[in-house]
Amino acid sequence: MTGTGNSRRTFIAGAGAGAVATAGALSAGIATAPGAAAAPAGAAAAPDGRRVAVLGGGVAGLTAAHELAERGYAVTVYERRALGGKARSMDVPGSARGGRRPLPAEHGFRFIPGIYHNLPDTMRRIPFPGNANGVWDNLVAPREMMFARAAGREDLRGPIPWPDHSPAELTPDEVRRALTGILQTLVRLPLHETAYFVNRVLVFLTSCDERRSEVWERTPWWDFVRAEQMSSEYQRILAVGITRNIVATKAEEASTRTVGTLGEAFVFNLLGRGADGPPDRILNLPTNEAWIDPWEAHLRALGVEFRIGWTVREVQYGNGRVSGVSVEGPDGARQTVTADHYVSALPVEHARRTWSTGLRAADPMLGRCDKLETDWMTGIQFYLTERAPLVHGHLNCIDSPWSLTAIQQAEHWPARDFPADYGDGTAVDCLSVDISEWDKPGILYGKTAKQCTREEVAREVWAQLKASLNDTGKTLLSDSKLHSWFLDPGVDGLGTPHPTNQDELLIHPVGTFHNRPSAGTRIPNFFLSGDYVSVDIDLATMEGANASARAAVNCLLDRDGSAAGRCTVRPLYRAPEMESARRHDLWRHRLGLRNVFDLG
Repeated sequence: MTGTGNSRRTFIAGAGAGAVATAGALSAGIATAPGAAAAPAGAAAAPDGRRVAVLGGGVAGLTAAHELAERGYAVTVYERRALGGKARSMDVPGSARGGRRPLPAEHGFRFIPGIYHNLPDTMRRIPFPGNANGVWDNLVAPREMMFARAAGREDLRGPIPWPDHSPAELTPDEVRRALTGILQTLVRLPLHETAYFVNRVLVFLTSCDERRSEVWERTPWWDFVRAEQMSSEYQRILAVGITRNIVATKAEEASTRTVGTLGEAFVFNLLGRGADGPPDRILNLPTNEAWIDPWEAHLRALGVEFRIGWTVREVQYGNGRVSGVSVEGPDGARQTVTADHYVSALPVEHARRTWSTGLRAADPMLGRCDKLETDWMTGIQFYLTERAPLVHGHLNCIDSPWSLTAIQQAEHWPARDFPADYGDGTAVDCLSVDISEWDKPGILYGKTAKQCTREEVAREVWAQLKASLNDTGKTLLSDSKLHSWFLDPGVDGLGTPHPTNQDELLIHPVGTFHNRPSAGTRIPNFFLSGDYVSVDIDLATMEGANASARAAVNCLLDRDGSAAGRCTVRPLYRAPEMESARRHDLWRHRLGLRNVFDLG
């Protein structure tokens, strides 16, 4: 098996591609540092108070640029690698033959559930040829999901959405009835374990915000659902499996507030309430084709300028403000970016390295970000020469040591004939897999993923997939069907004492929510955007990145005294039928009493 190489940006011809920047929307100025190379051609001044430098071109940075450009600001985005960040797709180098596109790869498969509202709103405002609702019309809904079991255990499948799943009222009794029916049909645990889990769901749904913040934020999900006292099936499916599928985090460490908040929104979505669409949605093309490239074209048409290959080194502070940003250009020379306002949209592990001592001293909130934690979650793609009859949607290999989740992509890309459009014409599908656990031994080599070489990682993941899918008498995945593989190039040094990952994922151990910063800082011209910023969706998600960018822009508009309309920031849906129970729980919590449904 083979699969190494660097990513390459791709472009499509979409609405707005090649449009000329609108007048008055010019880039942030760049002042040349002593001894440095000249500023890039095209950098120009703009009216006072209207120039913004956006640091980072992932979902947060592109959202901030989008909202600012629509409000007349001159925006320049500085991105060290490629637009889209962890959300982008990329080409497999050297894979194209006969005039076809290169095989599509990605950091990890896209998942845009119906509980999101802010990100879909942005997608509707990105033109796409032939789509009335822009890029949003490129979302498609898989028909089912599966928990794939190993060692001959029965695989568990469920349709999406669940039939007859919309109760007339979301009373606690109706929620209990609906969830019990779904779990009993899908999971088939002992009735007392199903009943207990549903009861824990009701405890969270009816908990007041104070209890969530003061108690559940400090309680691991594993403890909240009493996993230690339950069967191995309960542990694997309801404690571990759900957290991996919904919130991509570890049940033993994750805050109940984090898991429960997202779980609450998914429960309401599953029961037919408060969502933008069905619970599971993906894009109908590789991400750059379906979304990122049209977004770039649209932003260029709005006047946004991009500096790709520019690395942010230091946000400088002086006279009570950000005085400039030191950036390193593609030629390795350092320059100082100057603008009126600065939006830091880098992932937290990269952003905090750029905050100067003076900046940190000006706002102690920045120092608390050092306590935020990240971990590895990285994608690998397997290209197949025959379609494998797995599942029409996402699958979760819940018994795999490396906590694998995956989806077959070709059937969800109806606008593309995979063999005719990609690669050498022999690959007909892409099985995209996320590796969530990098520190536990595998089944093939007995090593952790970080201890394996890239080739060993690929062989180990393939072996774990086969162990989960080929264990009931049918060979769904075979070596003869494997064309090639591609592991995210952001991972480096595997098999050495010092492996690195450029794209780590923010995780949510207990107690860390209170270290998340707000979008506005004490520095009047400096704002934070990214999935680590405190917004309603307490999770590292594209929705969180989008919502935080909107919050950052709103803070900037306030500081600038702008008359422009503020960005809408929609919270996660909360059923009004539950509000009386939450008010009752607030009274109980302040008296030191348990939630009324909490049986201990």
